[in-house]
Amino acid sequence: METYKIKSQKELEKFKDEFGYYVKGNLEANCSLDIEKRLKVDGYLSIEAGESIKAGESIEAGWSIKAGGSIEAGWSIKAGGSIEAGEYYGISAGLSITCKESLSFGLKAFAGIKTWGEATEEDKTITCGKLVKGEVAYGILNETGLTSETKTGKKVKIRLAEGNIVEGEIID
Repeated sequence: METYKIKSQKELEKFKDEFGYYVKGNLEANCSLDIEKRLKVDGYLSIEAGESIKAGESIEAGWSIKAGGSIEAGWSIKAGGSIEAGEYYGISAGLSITCKESLSFGLKAFAGIKTWGEATEEDKTITCGKLVKGEVAYGILNETGLTSETKTGKKVKIRLAEGNIVEGEIID
């Protein structure tokens, strides 16, 4: 997957589409991004330390989202991997925040702060594998467990060096 590196928001214009911006690859930005609509990145999204990302609609990455500053979306924030905001910053979304792996930020997270209607439980849900750092100031935290963590009682098959397959169960 190709990695695109930009030093200014103007360089993002080559990824513009009818819904906002769509990067078919990874995006590394050496600048803050303030986007009117949505930003979708197939791979990972990385914003340099001290820089922030703000979208009027949604922020979505196939892998991870990492910003040195804050992460803010008018609608939702979604990552296939982890979401990480800077040590002295937080995350806010008008709707839900979702990532399959770890969620980490320096201060507070707010989900479901929509101002255009009543927020439902789904709107306010922050779903992540594990909250590593930060405080959920507004929203409902739903930790699903990290995919790298083993689960007690899970059935497994192991192929030994000799080629034999052994079945077993993970125990404490």
